[in-house]
Amino acid sequence: MSNLTFDFTGQTVIVTGGARGIGLELGRFFIRAGADTYLLDYDKDEVGKAAADIGARPLHGDVSSTADIERAVEQIISETGRIDIIVNNAGILRDTVLWKLTDEDWEQVLAIHAGGTFRLTRASVPHFRAQGFGRVVNVTSYTGLHGNTGQANYATAKAGIIGFTKTAAKELARFGVTVNAISPNAETRMVASIPDGKKAELAAGIPMGRFGDASEMCAAVAFLASREAGYITGVVLPVDGGISI
Repeated sequence: MSNLTFDFTGQTVIVTGGARGIGLELGRFFIRAGADTYLLDYDKDEVGKAAADIGARPLHGDVSSTADIERAVEQIISETGRIDIIVNNAGILRDTVLWKLTDEDWEQVLAIHAGGTFRLTRASVPHFRAQGFGRVVNVTSYTGLHGNTGQANYATAKAGIIGFTKTAAKELARFGVTVNAISPNAETRMVASIPDGKKAELAAGIPMGRFGDASEMCAAVAFLASREAGYITGVVLPVDGGISI
């Protein structure tokens, strides 16, 4: 993570799902790049520790709650006066084959992945419009395009995020706001839970032969969030070692 080329000094960033994994690495990156950085997570203790470790500001909230999201945005505006970049990264897994999938597990996964992406973006739009500037980076998945056994809820949510990204990009472009997504393939806590044999089999199917490190997702997000990328909107950028080829 040396030789940073992006400068986010004076900008305010919020990363959801920021207590660990990709979200935490993104927070670390934006702090080093000079941004006022907020980590939002449902796990109050973990996000507090994570934020303290990297010098970010913690926000405790549930992205599936409109009240929590609006409260978080209000706090950011009261403390920094602006919100420039949002990274919709929060997510959960409730995996099982569809005939065993409960209503609760279906609805909760969609509410956090797709619903959280919608709620934070919606709450941020008035501030983006007032500034004439905004960057939205959403986190989707290869599974959203290709499906995966046991993940009907997750695949539906991630496919929905792709559709949301493209629609929001069209609606918000006139306000100086870009909306893009990354499709990562990183060794996070979710991947760590896969049995070693299965994980090795999956890694063998990746052209680069390995899962990415969470920190390897940062450059792509930083580029899409930068002022330099102001003419790029509505794209889904794979950061996946070639698995989507």
